[in-house]
Formats: sequence, C-alpha cells, structure tokens
Amino acid sequence: MVEITLPKNSKVIEGKTWPATTGATHTREFRIYRWNPDDAENPRIDTYKVNLDDCGPMVLDALIWIKNRIDPTLTFRRSCREGVCGSCSMNIAGTNTLACTMHADDARGTIAVYPLPHMKVIKDLVPDMTQFYAQLRAIEPWLKTDSPTPQKEWRQSPEDRAKLDGLYECILCACCSTACPSYWWNGDRYLGPAVLLQAERWVEDSRDERTGERLDDLEDPFRLYRCHTILNCTKACPKGLNPAKAIACLKRKMVERAG
Repeated sequence: MVEITLPKNSKVIEGKTWPATTGATHTREFRIYRWNPDDAENPRIDTYKVNLDDCGPMVLDALIWIKNRIDPTLTFRRSCREGVCGSCSMNIAGTNTLACTMHADDARGTIAVYPLPHMKVIKDLVPDMTQFYAQLRAIEPWLKTDSPTPQKEWRQSPEDRAKLDGLYECILCACCSTACPSYWWNGDRYLGPAVLLQAERWVEDSRDERTGERLDDLEDPFRLYRCHTILNCTKACPKGLNPAKAIACLKRKMVERAG
C-alpha cells in the first residue's frame, strides 16, 4: 500500500500569541503566517492583538504597527501604500488582494493573513516571484517596431488608445495568477492571467508591429490554452481588471488569423 505523507515542515502549527499592548481597549486580532527558512522549523500561525486606536485603518497599517510595536521579525513587502506598486499583495481573509487597499473593517472577526497561495515562500509573507517575472520577460512587454523611429513620437489615434484601457493598468501584483487553479497546476508552462493580460496589451497596441510574432509565441497547448475561464482571476484583481476577457480576446485573435 502506498503511504502518502506531507513534505517535511509543510504542516502549519500554532505559534505564539502576543497580548494586547498596555492600555489598549479597542483591539483587533490578526493571525499571521510565519516561516523562517533559517530555523528549519514548521510554518506557524502567530496571533497579534492590534491596538486600532494607535493604528491606521488598512491591513498594511496593522502589519507595520505589529512590526514596529510588537515583533520586528515580521517580514513582508510594501512600497507605495497607494495600490500602485503591487508589492504588498497577499492573501487576506481568504482573498488575494493588496494589504494597502484592504480596509480592516472589510473583513469580519479575526483577520487571517497569508502569503500569496501556491508560490514558494521566501520568508513569512514574502513569496518568491522569480518564475512570475521570468514569464513576464518571456512575452517581451515592450514596444517592438520595424519602421524607422519617428523624430518625436509614435502616433496613436484616441480610438486605438482607448483599446488599451483595462489592460495597461495592471500593476503585476500576481493576485490573479495565484488565484487561478490552472496556474497552480501548470505554473511552469501556463503563463497565467497576469502575464497573458500583459501579452494582450501589446498585441492590441496599434503602434506595435510584431503582432504575428507575439501570437506565434503564444501558440502552444500550455502557454495560453490552459485557461478554462474559471474567472477566479477577474474576481481577485484588486484593480478591477478582467484578465479572463483579455485571454478570451487572445484566443479569438488566434482563431481569426487561422481562418
């Protein structure tokens, strides 16, 4: 009989509970995933009581408060604090989102905070984005032209510019890709919603002159066609974009040029 076991150190255990700070009367409980690759111990869930009277309203504010006031070893990424850079993407209250734009009041009860799912963890709430960025580089997300470079600019009509709305706003936070079951199962070959949305952005750009080449690169059973239109990506996007629609547009372009 085959015995199926979990990999070593994969079971998440109960960690330390940190009490509320002295004098705190208005608190909120946060349960946060912790893992340090240097101590060879299992991941754990630490519990913190955050003093809301001494903290900003967003989940990122709470994480910064915890790091500054309780536990300086807590590790996470953050930068702009305005929903622009995508650095603080994580799984909060069961949803992939940005900690800087997630209001603590939007979650009920105890707030659980985990790193983005189905990605290797570097430490605590920091996922390894190496493969994600490698896939982005693979689609060459920049303007490619064969015509001589104009003296001033590549001109584009307002109508053609409007076609990029809903595509260029992607901040590459990876919330959509890490919410996609197809990406969980085939992340080494399937490009995922975020990268395919970027691919559609450059295919749709009227100034780009390598559309055929870009579509050729996507013509693969895995790179594009592992999308099964589950729509988790669209639901998870913190910017309100629709990666599933972008992928459908790419598939339509494949059919149109083949016909």
